[in-house]
Amino acid sequence: MGRVRESVTMRDVAALASVSVKTVSNVINGYRYLRPDTKARVEAAIRTLGYRVNVTARNLRQGRTGLIKLVIPELRIPYFAELADSVVREAAERELTVLVEQHQYQRDLELRVLRGEGGQQVDGVLFSPVYVGQDDVDLFDVGFPMVILGESVFDAPCDHVSMRNVEAATAQVEHLAALGRTRIGVIGVNEMPILSSSVLRFRGVKLGLELAGLSLDPGLVAGPGPWVRPTGARLMGELLDRGHRLDAVVCFNDTLALGALHELIRRGIRVPDDVAVIGFDNVEETQFSQPTLSTIDPGRDRIAAESVRMLCERVGLVDDFDPATSPRELLVDYQVVPRQSTLGL
Repeated sequence: MGRVRESVTMRDVAALASVSVKTVSNVINGYRYLRPDTKARVEAAIRTLGYRVNVTARNLRQGRTGLIKLVIPELRIPYFAELADSVVREAAERELTVLVEQHQYQRDLELRVLRGEGGQQVDGVLFSPVYVGQDDVDLFDVGFPMVILGESVFDAPCDHVSMRNVEAATAQVEHLAALGRTRIGVIGVNEMPILSSSVLRFRGVKLGLELAGLSLDPGLVAGPGPWVRPTGARLMGELLDRGHRLDAVVCFNDTLALGALHELIRRGIRVPDDVAVIGFDNVEETQFSQPTLSTIDPGRDRIAAESVRMLCERVGLVDDFDPATSPRELLVDYQVVPRQSTLGL
């Protein structure tokens, strides 16, 4: 192990490696046009001396803060908590720190993000809006790097990373239909005048039913309400109390599904023998519920990785990126994750 001294400088590294301070700087900053033996010698000196880059000083010299902001609806929803964790990990790989904010489904707080308000200066923003929608596209012509996450707005002058909500919700129904389920309920429908995950997933469910030759029973559609466990339990109870026969239920996120699962088990209804349950998001808890929960993996880790990469390109942290590149849109692939709540033990 190399010896560590708090006062080690680039000049010390340069002296040990018999190179200039500029060469040490080039190695640290990833300059590509270096002789391999020179680069290896500098890296060996860095290890020997235990040199640590002063990231704050370097960012200041480059006119950057080393901070990016992630703005999401709320951390109470496990999907967004796990997305934030993935973003923080991706950013750390690039020596960036992430500030996480919640807009709590409040349009005025979302508008503040677009106005660049909110305190501390950052190099760029990852933004998952809900109530700032397609009619507000012009507001996204902001003067700082931004990547949009989610489904409320498309064709904005920003890079955009999203999941395949319609196709994935169709796959939920197809999975159930392939298991012989024909009376499929839906939990989590929030009819909204703007494009949203709920609107898109409901669209996918209806398409899935149509492709399976099944009809949508309005009596088996439950909503509205926040996508949390108590809502899932309440809506599942409402469906059962209506007296309509059902043998499966599609939930628009895993948290709703876990609440629905709780209510079914509380009433002595067997899962999946009597009613199969499938969620959406593949949050960690779904692997440990009883029974384990079938779900959709929407590609959360890739959403985090691609959005951080795109933001870094716009910030100027990637050498080969042309800043004149037109705004890009990326739809991340999904995967059905079948478990005990649909397949049984």
